[in-house]
Parts: sequence; C-alpha cells; structure tokens
Amino acid sequence: MQAAFGPVSQLIEHIRSSKLRALAVTTATRQAALPGIPTVAEFVPGYEGSVWYGVGAPKNIPTNIIEKLNMEINAALADASLKARFAELACTPMSMTPVEFGKLIVDETEKWAKVIKLANIKPE
Repeated sequence: MQAAFGPVSQLIEHIRSSKLRALAVTTATRQAALPGIPTVAEFVPGYEGSVWYGVGAPKNIPTNIIEKLNMEINAALADASLKARFAELACTPMSMTPVEFGKLIVDETEKWAKVIKLANIKPE
C-alpha cells in the first residue's frame, strides 16, 4: 500500500507495529494516542476531516424512548473502562443530546456538500 486515508481507530495498530507509517492525522488537533504525528492542518491551514459515528433510530420513535437511549448511551460513554478503550483507539467520545446530534449531522452535511460542490464531484 502506498498511502491510506482511514479512521485512526482502524489503522492505529498498524501504525504502532510500524507496518504503516503515519504522516499526519486529518483531525483538527493531534491525537493523544499518537502525539508525535502532526495534523494535516499544520501543513495545509484549515484542513480538517474526521470520522464520527452515532446511533440513530427510525423517525417516529417516542420521545421517552429516545431520551432513555440517549441517557444510557451517554452513561456508557462516561464509563472509565470504555473511555480507556476509546483512548487506546484514538477515539474521542462525544456525549450529546439528540438535538445536538441532529445539529452535528446538519453541520457535517452542509460542510461536505460545499466540498463536493467546490470540487465539482459528480456521481458516476
């Protein structure tokens, strides 16, 4: 493999074992799990691209169920052993409300739509 772009969580073991040499991370800040690896933004100001994961549900789920799921997920993300595992994988859990998560989805969609438009990317 000549080059790879991918989630650090999926590549970190290859980096740690020296099977893959990390040149930079695409997140806005350096990763605590790989402190010696610079960000792309240190060479290309303003560059940022990161992967995030979330839990979604069908549209008409009752609010009380959404609130319960959110409470339990955020409680799990606060667990010390889970936090430690995420840190090993260079993942940063982001506890948020359903409204905040909805805003993240909208913001990310708008950000990447601009990139697609500026790059004139078209579906095949």
